[in-house]
Amino acid sequence: MKRVPIFATLLVALAVATMIALGVWQISRGYWKDQLIHQYTTAQKLPPISFPTAPYKGELPLFRWATGFCVKPDAHRAIAGRNRQGETGYVHIIQCSTGAEGPGMAVEIGWSEDPNAKYRWAGGPVSGMIAPDRQQRIRLVAASAPPGLQPAAPPSIESIPNNHRSYAFQWFAFALVALVIYFLALRKRFRPE
Repeated sequence: MKRVPIFATLLVALAVATMIALGVWQISRGYWKDQLIHQYTTAQKLPPISFPTAPYKGELPLFRWATGFCVKPDAHRAIAGRNRQGETGYVHIIQCSTGAEGPGMAVEIGWSEDPNAKYRWAGGPVSGMIAPDRQQRIRLVAASAPPGLQPAAPPSIESIPNNHRSYAFQWFAFALVALVIYFLALRKRFRPE
């Protein structure tokens, strides 16, 4: 008499349980992303704030309109980005001294096709939308650009992927497929010769 393979059964059960857990986790991530998008949509409608120049604690004021003052441009970096027409190129980010203690302020002053584009910007008042930044946590995307650059595209809520529910569906489908394959293998094993 043939027996159910214990090791294979445990392996399939563990794999299916893991896939279901990943699907449930993706559903919870989907709810979290919905809340985040709602928070950002609300932030865009709030009145402008002063750009935070001290280390920021708590929720970052992303997608919020803000104003700041760049006392002195200190460093420059260019990273991949888009202009308002959606063309790809480089956005130019200036690290500014603000006259206050803390990390200062990162300002995305504009866009160009060339990472070494020549522009003239000596700092001063700047306004725009707060965006995430990998080095400084947040940066101000200026609403206007200095001569030599074009205005960069502000952060867009539409660019935030919210495909967690489709990932959850995929994990559940993988679990179902694994179970179907396992039961077909068992059926073949127990089929009379």
